[in-house]
Order: sequence, then structure tokens, then C-alpha cells
Amino acid sequence: MCLAVASFAVTDATAKWLSGHTSVFMIVWARYVVHFAFSLIVFNPWTVPGLLRTRRPVLQLVRSALLFATTALNFFALQFLQLDQTVSIMFSTPFFVALFAGPMLGEWVGPRRWAAILVGFAGILLVAQPGEGIHPAALLSLAAAITYSLYGITTRMLAPYDPTPTTLFYSALVGSIVATLPLPFVWETPHEPMVYAAMLELGAVAGTGHFMLILAHARAPAATLAPFIYLQILGMVALGWLLFNDVPSLWTLAGAAIVVASGVYLLLQERRQRAQSVVESTFSE
Repeated sequence: MCLAVASFAVTDATAKWLSGHTSVFMIVWARYVVHFAFSLIVFNPWTVPGLLRTRRPVLQLVRSALLFATTALNFFALQFLQLDQTVSIMFSTPFFVALFAGPMLGEWVGPRRWAAILVGFAGILLVAQPGEGIHPAALLSLAAAITYSLYGITTRMLAPYDPTPTTLFYSALVGSIVATLPLPFVWETPHEPMVYAAMLELGAVAGTGHFMLILAHARAPAATLAPFIYLQILGMVALGWLLFNDVPSLWTLAGAAIVVASGVYLLLQERRQRAQSVVESTFSE
């Protein structure tokens, strides 16, 4: 899980560096196409028979589109925001998951979780500081957090129907197709070898991160792994300082701390609720 979040930090840092050398359309395209090419080595219809067979094709397409939207929104925001700002806003994902889980999964939010959600949004406001000069691209990061939360929920909805390799394959395939469609109109031929190298690294590291994430979830419950996600902010702050000389403001650090604390509280509440459900089901048997 630590390797996964480190990979995601490097992915965002690479995307931000590339935004100064080529268009976001090219960056998103490279992220998906290179990832898809590498993933084909492990997951393809020959090594995994029945890989393309899905019981919920529409939901697969919706989930893949949500992941693509998250990537595109995040990469657009990274052109204008510091790495620590984007990751702090993206950490609002657990709040949106808690909000949407009720109508979509039947997992309704209680008063304690509502309190944690409101506190978390207060932390986001500290990071974004509306009206105090932060770039409006912060709204893109917030939109990315919303689409990512919906992506997480649809992933849970798909789990009982399709195996993980199938879901991963469709994510990379749909993203590659959608990213390629506008390419004839936005293509920019890079003139620096470092840009080509960064594009290859972007897709490879992003794919590696998702693969590490799968390996982690195969070995430990999601509630155990979730708090490790917040280690990503350390990597983002470090990379922002080393690569772009971006030093997080006190407002960003304070807001990030509030967001992380609220998110961890939500995760602990979910773990406690699941443990209580297991105990109740055991006694009922």
C-alpha cells in the first residue's frame, strides 16, 4: 500500500511537470495508453480466458468513464495548483463516499458521520480559501474528488459480478479509447527527449501503483489499508518542494490535517460498524 501511494504521488508530480511542456490532452493520453500497453503483458484475453466477459457492461463503462474523468480533472487542476493543495482536496473523497453510499448502496450516514463530514469540508475550505486568491482550479480538484468517490462506489457494486482483471482491463481500455478520440485535433509533437521519457514513466508508474493497490487489497481488508492513503500527502509535499520549489502554506497544512483527521475518523467508524455486524451475525447463528 505504501508503494501504491508513493506511485500515485510520483504520477501527479510527473503530470504537473509535463503540463509545462505539453497539453493536458497529451498527458492524459500517455497515462492511459502506456498503462494499457503495460497491463496487456499481464492481463490479456490469452493469459486470462474470458477477460472481456462482463455481467454488468453498462456499469463497467460508467465506472471506467468516472476514472477517466477523475484523471482528466486532476491533471487539469495540477497545471495551476500545488501538489499539496490538490492532494488535500482529493482527500475529501471519503466524505463524498459517505454521502453517496446511502442512496447508491443503502449505507446511510448517522449523525456522527455527518459531523465528521462537515468538519472535513471545513478543512477543505481552509485549503481552498475561497475568495483569498487560490486558483479556481481548486473546483476541478473538488470535482475530481466527487468523480473518484463515485468510481469507488461503482467498483464495490461491480465486485460481486466481475473479477478484478476484467474490471482493470475495461478501465484501461475505455480510458485509452476516450483519450485517443480527440488526439487528431490536439496532437503536439514533443521536441524534448525528456518529455517522451516522462510520458512513458507516467503510464508505467500509474499502472504499477494500481497493481500494487490490487496486491495490497488481496492481502488485507480495505479498512486496514485505507489510512495508509494519507501517507501520500507526505510524498506530494516533498515532491512539490524538490521539483517545483512549492512550500505548503500554514492554511494548507492546517486544512490537510483536519481533512485527514476527519477521514480517519470515518474509516474507523466504518471498521467499527463492520466488526459489530460480524459479531451480531455470529451470535444470530
